Amino acid sequence: MFNIVLVHPQIPQNTGSIGRMCVNANLKLHIIKPTVFDISEKAVRRAGLDYWARLNPVIWESLDEFLHANAQFEDRFFYATTKAHKFYFEAEFKKGDFLFFGGESTGLPMELMERNFANAIKIPMGEHGRSLNLATSAGIIAYEAIRQNFAQSGLGSAL
Repeated sequence: MFNIVLVHPQIPQNTGSIGRMCVNANLKLHIIKPTVFDISEKAVRRAGLDYWARLNPVIWESLDEFLHANAQFEDRFFYATTKAHKFYFEAEFKKGDFLFFGGESTGLPMELMERNFANAIKIPMGEHGRSLNLATSAGIIAYEAIRQNFAQSGLGSAL
């Protein structure tokens, strides 16, 4: 299982879409506050996210709290950013890795990525592209990690 880490997400629809992907792909979702939307069970149920209970996301009060609790895995943190030099498909993912994505308008904090910038990864885009949608980016990178480790994924074909 891989870990998707959303650092200060800003758009609830993206978080919901990523949550749905996590349920379907056996991924663990971590949400690091603050968020600019309500992620209480009542709020997500009202939004029609009936799979949220199956998701069982881990909500962290701060990035510091998350980093303190997961310090032993820091060498397996991968940071999705347009500032990276390495493409996501050049990374070698292992089961249990943490895939970090920043808020839609802010990205990931540079001080976080500087902890191990060798694990900063990007998605190729054309010269006129600035960035991709957060949920799209999370899906692209998560499924590459799954592809590399498919035999251990526990996933079958549902189509």
